[in-house]
Amino acid sequence: MKTNIDKNPKDASVYLIGGGISSLASAVYLEKDAGVPGKNIYIIEKDNILGGACDGAGNSEEGFVVRGGRMLEMHYECFWELLSHIPSLEDPNVSVRDESYEFNKRFVPNAQARLLNMGKKLDVSSYGLSLGQQADFVKLIFVTERSLGNSRIEDWFDSRFFDTNFWFIWSSLFAFQNCSSVAEMRRYLKRFIHLVNGLHKLGGVMRTKYNQYDSVIRPMKKYLEEKGVNFSMGSEVTDIDFDFSDGKKTATVLHFVDQSDIVLGSNDFVFFTNGSITDASDQGTWNTAAILHGVSESGSWTLWKKIAEKDPYFGHPDVFCKNIDLQKWYSFTATMNDTTFHDYMENFSGNVDGTGGLVTLVDSNWLMSFVIARQPHFPNQLDDVKIFWGYGLYPDRKGNFVDKTMAECTGAEMLEELYYHLKIQNLMKPVTEAHKINCIPVAMPFIDSLFMPRERGDRPDVIPQGSTNFAFLGQFAEAPKDCVFTVEYSVRTAQMAVYGLFETGKTVHPMYEPTHNPIHLIAAMEAIRS
Repeated sequence: MKTNIDKNPKDASVYLIGGGISSLASAVYLEKDAGVPGKNIYIIEKDNILGGACDGAGNSEEGFVVRGGRMLEMHYECFWELLSHIPSLEDPNVSVRDESYEFNKRFVPNAQARLLNMGKKLDVSSYGLSLGQQADFVKLIFVTERSLGNSRIEDWFDSRFFDTNFWFIWSSLFAFQNCSSVAEMRRYLKRFIHLVNGLHKLGGVMRTKYNQYDSVIRPMKKYLEEKGVNFSMGSEVTDIDFDFSDGKKTATVLHFVDQSDIVLGSNDFVFFTNGSITDASDQGTWNTAAILHGVSESGSWTLWKKIAEKDPYFGHPDVFCKNIDLQKWYSFTATMNDTTFHDYMENFSGNVDGTGGLVTLVDSNWLMSFVIARQPHFPNQLDDVKIFWGYGLYPDRKGNFVDKTMAECTGAEMLEELYYHLKIQNLMKPVTEAHKINCIPVAMPFIDSLFMPRERGDRPDVIPQGSTNFAFLGQFAEAPKDCVFTVEYSVRTAQMAVYGLFETGKTVHPMYEPTHNPIHLIAAMEAIRS
């Protein structure tokens, strides 16, 4: 039910708590479709940079950092439509969508070194699933989500499943762990079934021209600035007051750190990105390990926990943030003033940068993976500088070669472990000794929190029952059927919030459902039988 049909949207003010892509998308839709003036839209961000999980920062001298990259594909209906309205920074006559489409026509993934064992390429032409595992795969697609409850993937598949090529490919690409929610895996199987037959080569996976901060967030920020949208950086909301009278939920006051309260009027709205996968992350250095933080250092989780105590329809944040040891993983970004590593990987894999994608070391105790994006990955990256990114799903295990857990490792030690796995430690030693490398590790306590086993209601509805002026956004609001850990999910919740609270004459874009196409189902079944 729309709440402001009788109110003029030109007089409305909207406060967006959190500066990730869901808030930015909401601001676009509010101005473009709902008719809220840009000057009446306020994006409030605790940090001093926008983008949330769509990030990327640094320079060639001090090193670059990408905490992680979000996977893209053609059928992100909400995401690509949104970017069709955002001009590219390099050519304002071209949209970010079309810039990305053109880039992906030139650099098509065809990974020839998807899985490695003992430094050698594995044959991934077969997923290696037994008949029983194939049956479990198919059954999972067709059971109801409700029937799965809060069970884990390891409750559904037998133990041998987790040693198959399929699982190594699947888990490393999407960051699933054995203990992750089987309900979320079911959503992924249904949502990405059309990619299964080419997943071993990363077929269908798309990328932006540069890192996602420079290719997506910066253009969106410029677009919104030109529309008059306000950005309040370094500003933290600590609590939200609500009026729960007459069975309704109305946000009334925003409380801040070191800032006066904002008392909300009758035509004011609040959109809150509850939870975050990159909040409270910490960077190490070449010589120091990253520090693992927790909820107390997180603005979004602390705020969600506080307001969730006020109403049962506001979700259950503890389900997603209480078990950091099951949610965390560590990533690293290497910056090299030398081409030795990239030259080796190009010759070894047969892929030029930008066409190979994720390489996973199946014998790594950390289950370490890395990817060499198309260079340059940053618009300010010097011509003779190369970068790559990697991560480990199991950071509490000791390395195979470095006698430390990944969590305890410096940037230098993470690269040392990688070199030994690839058997290139002697090749890379002169480069390291010449100080032509930097590597920055990152600890992310909540990065896999969205895959924690959960039940209906743990994620609140985008517009909670009875809400008159309040909505949740992002990965921890409920968008039925769609997949968390995707930018599509974040943008979809933005559409749901704006089109649900304002009279726009628009509906949320239908989700692409490839299981309705028998061609995709047949191709997937043939692939898992190989």
